[in-house]
Amino acid sequence: MSRIITVLSLFFFLIFARSYAQLEQDKVLHFSAGVVAGAGGAFIASELSDHNRFWTFTGSVAASLLIGVAKEAIDQKNYNGWDNADLGATVLGGITTGVVIDIFTGVSRRKKKQALTY
Repeated sequence: MSRIITVLSLFFFLIFARSYAQLEQDKVLHFSAGVVAGAGGAFIASELSDHNRFWTFTGSVAASLLIGVAKEAIDQKNYNGWDNADLGATVLGGITTGVVIDIFTGVSRRKKKQALTY
């Protein structure tokens, strides 16, 4: 089952990668930065909270928000422009990471619970 999910995820990623030409390149970079920051934040929050789902998701979103605000503050200072759409793209990357992590760790939790009940 996990192979099917992995293949489907790769398929949708490739479709998205081919169609991102309709988006601004800057938004794609902000989304990617949000994904990376969200993964780091989710890992740290997961370890600190003993793998609590709520705090893992919150860590993912908070890390991407922190990176997005920092980047927009730098843009405000250097280029005299703050773009809420860039901030939104960064946070959306963190939200996406949080949801994906929750989905995949939820599957492993169910398998562990089933193994314990037999």
